Amino acid sequence: MGRRKLEIKRIEDKSARQVTFTKRRKGLLKKAKELSVLCDVDVGVIIFSSRGKLYHYCSTNSLTEILQQYQNCVAMGPGAQTAVRGMQEAKSKYTGLLKSGELLQIVDRELGETCVNNLTVKDLVHLEKQLEDALIQIRATKTHLLLDSISNLHEKEKMLAEEKRHLEEKIAGSKADGRTNKMIMDLNVIADSQMTEQ
Repeated sequence: MGRRKLEIKRIEDKSARQVTFTKRRKGLLKKAKELSVLCDVDVGVIIFSSRGKLYHYCSTNSLTEILQQYQNCVAMGPGAQTAVRGMQEAKSKYTGLLKSGELLQIVDRELGETCVNNLTVKDLVHLEKQLEDALIQIRATKTHLLLDSISNLHEKEKMLAEEKRHLEEKIAGSKADGRTNKMIMDLNVIADSQMTEQ
């Protein structure tokens, strides 16, 4: 007896829908991991539950890198404007969830008085993993921003040093021009005085 074909439509029973979501989510994330390992490819999966809970998998260190790579590829193809806009919205939504205030809300929602009895050890471990992943993401973003800031400051320093050197050359040139003009004026005065003497 084989599997029966399941009609793809919204499951009306809330409990059955939650069970199906959990099983299929785990299966999807498992397949994503297998695909990245077997084929040595970058894979990123983002899932938001109906309650707004975030689940994600990333085969690289940073989901932001995969989103940026996707954004760059889409920008080069047809319909780039719409796709880039969609990616920016998705990225900002994902990044927004990782902000500390949002993390505290997620923890509060999951560990609130009414939910504590419903959570299993597995749920708590999953929540802990989400928090660790979010902290890693936040630290990576912070480091990236600091490195960008340092790089920008170095560039500004180079530009200011070049501008200073250029101005010093101009000043030296104008001083030399001033001396030259004074010498020319002195020579003209001498020449004029010699002409009047003759």
